[in-house]
Amino acid sequence: MGTTLQDIINPTPFFANYVVNRTAQLSAIFQSGIITRDSRFDKLASEPAQVHNMPFFNDLTGDSEDVVEGQDLTADKITSNQDTSTTIRRAKMWSSTDLAAQLAGTDPMKAIGDLAARFWARDHQKELLNILDGVFASTSMTDHILDISVKEGKAGNFSGEAFIDAMQLMGDARNSLTAVVMHSATKSYLDKLNLIQTIQSDALSFDTYMGRRVIVDDGCPVETDKYTTYLFGEGAIAYGVGNPIGLKQAAVDRDEKKGSGIDYLIMRKAFIMHPRGVAWQNKSRAHAESVSRTELKDAKNWKRVYEPKQIRIVKFVHKLG
Repeated sequence: MGTTLQDIINPTPFFANYVVNRTAQLSAIFQSGIITRDSRFDKLASEPAQVHNMPFFNDLTGDSEDVVEGQDLTADKITSNQDTSTTIRRAKMWSSTDLAAQLAGTDPMKAIGDLAARFWARDHQKELLNILDGVFASTSMTDHILDISVKEGKAGNFSGEAFIDAMQLMGDARNSLTAVVMHSATKSYLDKLNLIQTIQSDALSFDTYMGRRVIVDDGCPVETDKYTTYLFGEGAIAYGVGNPIGLKQAAVDRDEKKGSGIDYLIMRKAFIMHPRGVAWQNKSRAHAESVSRTELKDAKNWKRVYEPKQIRIVKFVHKLG
C-alpha cells in the first residue's frame, strides 16, 4: 500500500498547537479582538472540574464626604460577586482513502493543519453565536437589547440613528464597542447605501461601519424579516484552550478491513468561550463531561453578574429597507 494519512501526519503536540494558532489567525472574530485568549482560562479549561467559579470585587460606590473639624468619616465597604464559566468539549473525525493522493505536490502536514484550522474557525464562530442566543434570552440581559423591528415602516429598519441608539445602551462606555457581527443581507443593505468603509494596508483588509470592524456571518439570527446584529467590545469573550490530563488533541487511525483501507484523523478540544460577566448557571445540563449547544442556548443557564456597562456586548434587532 502507498502513502497513507498515517505516513504524512504525526499527531504530536506541535500539530495540535499549529491548528490552534492557525484557527485564531483564520478567524475574523479572533482577528477583531472580540475573542481574546487568556492564560487564566487556559488553566481553568485544563482543570478536572467542568464548571469554574471566578470571584471578583465589585466596583466602589457612593460619594466622597465633606471634611469637617471634629467629625468622623463613615467607613464604607467593598462587596464581591462571582462569575462562572464552563468547559466546552468538542470532537471531530475525518476519514478518507485517498487523502494523501489529493494532497500530492503540497506540504501535506501544513495542508491538513490549515484545513482543520479552517473547520475549527468556522465551528468556533458557530459556537459563539449559539452562546449569544442563550445569553440574550436571559432576562438579566434585557437592558443590552435594542429591538426596533417592532416599529412600523422605515422606523424599524437598520439606520445610523438606530445603531447609535444601540451603542447608547452602554452609556458613557459606548466607545468600548469596537466590532460588529452582522448577517450578509445586512452587510449588503449597508453596501447599497455606501455606508461600509474598507480599511486596507499591506498586511490586511477589512470593512468597517461607523469605525467598528464588520464581521459577516449568516449564523446571525434571522426571523422572517427581522435580523440580529451584535456589537462587541474588545475582549468581550474570554477564550481558553485546555490541555487536561489524558486529552489526546489529535490522533490518526486506520481500518484495514474496508476496501484498500480507510484513514482517520480525529481531533478533540477542551476549551472555554465565556462572555465576560455573564455567569454560567449550570441549571440545565445532561452530561457532566461537556455542555451541548442546546444547553448553551438555554436562557436558564446564564445570568449577568457584572455591572451593565462592563458587559461589552449589545444585541440590535432590526429590519432592512
